[in-house]
Amino acid sequence: MWALLVLIGAASVSAHLQDLSFDRQKVFRVIPQNDEQVEILNFLANIMEVDFWQPDSVTLVKPKMQVDFRVEAEKSFDVEDLLKESGMEYQVLIDNLQAAMDAQFDSKVRTASHSYEKYNNWDTIAAWTADIAAQNPDLVSRSVIGNTYEGRPMYLLKLGKSGQNKKAIFMDCGFHAREWISPAFCQWFVKEAVETYGKDTTITTLLDKLDFYVLPVVNIDGYVYTWTNDRMWRKTRSKNAGSICYGTDPNRNFDAGWCTLGASKSPCASTYCGSAPESEKETKALADFIRENLSTIKAYLTIHSYSQLLLFPYSYTYSLPSNYKELNSIASAASKQLASLYNTKYTYGPGAETIYPAAGGSDDWAYDQGIKYSFTFELRDTGRYGFLLPESQIKPTCEETLLAVKYIANYVLEHLY
Repeated sequence: MWALLVLIGAASVSAHLQDLSFDRQKVFRVIPQNDEQVEILNFLANIMEVDFWQPDSVTLVKPKMQVDFRVEAEKSFDVEDLLKESGMEYQVLIDNLQAAMDAQFDSKVRTASHSYEKYNNWDTIAAWTADIAAQNPDLVSRSVIGNTYEGRPMYLLKLGKSGQNKKAIFMDCGFHAREWISPAFCQWFVKEAVETYGKDTTITTLLDKLDFYVLPVVNIDGYVYTWTNDRMWRKTRSKNAGSICYGTDPNRNFDAGWCTLGASKSPCASTYCGSAPESEKETKALADFIRENLSTIKAYLTIHSYSQLLLFPYSYTYSLPSNYKELNSIASAASKQLASLYNTKYTYGPGAETIYPAAGGSDDWAYDQGIKYSFTFELRDTGRYGFLLPESQIKPTCEETLLAVKYIANYVLEHLY
């Protein structure tokens, strides 16, 4: 077996220099049963480029944990042989990544312009933020909270009827570039707010009494890169001093147990925590805005994918938040609401114990700033498509998620502090 591993390692260096092609790349799911099998995955990750989808780093893998990872085409047979030889249970989730990428665009909606049922590129989303504000001046306004590393404006939409001393809920999407369903939900949420205001009693009450700050894409540079260069890109696009590797994981870059558990100090790692907390222009802009509006922001919702989870603090420690019982009961009720439409099952709980420890996340940071209702959604699915959720699932995913978000927002409204 070890001879096989060494051969794989040698092949991996030359392969990486070739053009980026996803043709015949595979996504495997394994469940290591013991420490020895975990060690095999660690060794595999060390000798070649393995893109971990779930969890997001090999360092988080434990026995009996479901692990999804992507492998380059020319190494997939070797990996399969290795898994067989080690007796590790495995299945091929995606047999040809390029085919899965092409199949994402299966929406029946045919339009070159913005659509809520298609994945929109950044230019289309940016234009949409201007349009939706211009068309709904009584409900929506647009501002810029900062610029990205590559100089793109970070547009923030504020939703709500104008009123005195209104409290607010902050929601963001698109932290990780490849999680396309996430920005799709932020757009859908804004659409529902403007289209159903005055018709849907819950939405009408929420917008009358609360403001919603919606940041449709946090990691804009990374998102653009997934459309132009590498669909599987995750991090920001900043240059790292002294390294040939680009980018920081923006959701490991906040000052909440920064760079301890579940984050990497290596600039080449997908969970790189950055050179310092808020080293990324995008995370700093977000954090600055929340700090400036801390007296009004009463809830923080951040939308990711995939796994079908509703998480709350903490992720950087196994300690439970002081209002654990309350957060757990909100998450339980919100998950029930979500499942009521298409029976989509969500798992909920504190991040560290529900999935794995991850330090430097925005939800923990917001909670530690005093925002006591802080939640992370991991949207569909549980791995059949992973980050390549087909467009035909945008509508049902957004519809069910909206039910959970409305429940949480309504709870916050009834429990203002």
